[in-house]
Amino acid sequence: MADLKQLAVELVHRAIERRAAAADCLIVEGDDFSVTVRRQQIETLKESGSKGLGLRVFVRSGDGARLQTATSHTSDLSETSLARLLEDTVALARITSPDECAGLPEKEWIHSLAGELGIYSDSIALLDTDQKIRLARDSEKFALDFDPRIVNSDGSSFSSSLQRVILANSSGFAGEYQSSGCSLNTVSIAAEKAPDGSGAGSMQRDGWYSNAVDFARLETPEVVGTNAAKRTLSRLGARKISTCEVPVIFDPLTARSLLENLVDAVSGNSIYRHASFLVGRLGNKVASECVSVIDDGLMSAGLGTSPFDGEGVPSQTTPIIEHGILKNYLLNCYAARKLGLRTTANATRDVSGSPRVGPTNFYLKAGTRPPSELIQSVERGVYVTDLIGFGVNVVTGDYSRGASGLWIENGELTFPFEEVTIAGNLAEMLLSIEAVANDEDFRDAVASPSIKISKMMVSGS
Repeated sequence: MADLKQLAVELVHRAIERRAAAADCLIVEGDDFSVTVRRQQIETLKESGSKGLGLRVFVRSGDGARLQTATSHTSDLSETSLARLLEDTVALARITSPDECAGLPEKEWIHSLAGELGIYSDSIALLDTDQKIRLARDSEKFALDFDPRIVNSDGSSFSSSLQRVILANSSGFAGEYQSSGCSLNTVSIAAEKAPDGSGAGSMQRDGWYSNAVDFARLETPEVVGTNAAKRTLSRLGARKISTCEVPVIFDPLTARSLLENLVDAVSGNSIYRHASFLVGRLGNKVASECVSVIDDGLMSAGLGTSPFDGEGVPSQTTPIIEHGILKNYLLNCYAARKLGLRTTANATRDVSGSPRVGPTNFYLKAGTRPPSELIQSVERGVYVTDLIGFGVNVVTGDYSRGASGLWIENGELTFPFEEVTIAGNLAEMLLSIEAVANDEDFRDAVASPSIKISKMMVSGS
């Protein structure tokens, strides 16, 4: 088989020979591994290699002013299969609807790529199967051995992936990169007896995880297992609380979910469809002055880092919110044309579909205060460590989710609570962020430090 990069370039050239106006070809090959253990026994083990090719073709409409497009994909890279794919994709493009915003990136949007980004490590490739299984088992064992009240495990898992991405288009772009990643996750179950000494007491479940592009950056099984146990134990004896309107502190994991809601709200797709509460808000104040949000596709060793996006546009660092002012939306080429703007290199894509809008490393910039100071600043309030449900409407900003965590009394964490609902509106919540802590956590591509919101409605008993 020809070199995959050469193959991508050749398929694009062959599409142009068949009178396509433009074309691009994406090839992704990878090796994936995952294992899950429970009570030290292997429950699932998967190891696979994959290779896929996606071809996108544009043809001129009858009036010559617009483009029609079609996308096809295959995992069969034989010449017979590729020849059929090419013919079918060009034919399919000719019967699709014309669109004035369709097309490849403008040539002025293409420039030199960044250098070394630290997104591939041989350390993951060198791990053998026994080592990977042992990591999952060890993490679970550290959780189970931490405290007698940890009575069971809901599973511990390790996964790894190695990937090569190749993209070529008819504008002359041809690029490729390799990436790697690994993950360790443990969930434990704790129980304690009822006050009368019977066995019908409280039971709780929680966990911890770590993600990294380099095995050396992954938290150890001891850290993951111990943190899983600590978080689970902290939930024992959880109570209901009365309905109140109080300050709310989100820990880094739950604050991250607010950033995910913001990703949806600033996505170019939501904006041009008028499906976001941030439509028409560029240049306006949308958050408190302590809020600065960045999308950084060039972050060294970032989980969302790559040298170019799904359309071949070089990755960049984009300020989304600067000291409360909305500066940019997240855009791919299509959304950018719809809005009369320039792409922010936020096209995300797999071989089976067209480019979508997605974040790279999207994070809230850390403040200077430790999270303990945020807690000490609250007389009565809640410290949220877990959120459930999907009660967020990005169109209106309405927000309502189930929550659990720890009650704050006189600046101290006191008892765990559960079965409450916190409600508000995203637009008001962003403006009501009083403080941002310094515990920024990049265990995910979307990340946040702890944040304090001045007041929200907490509905309990």
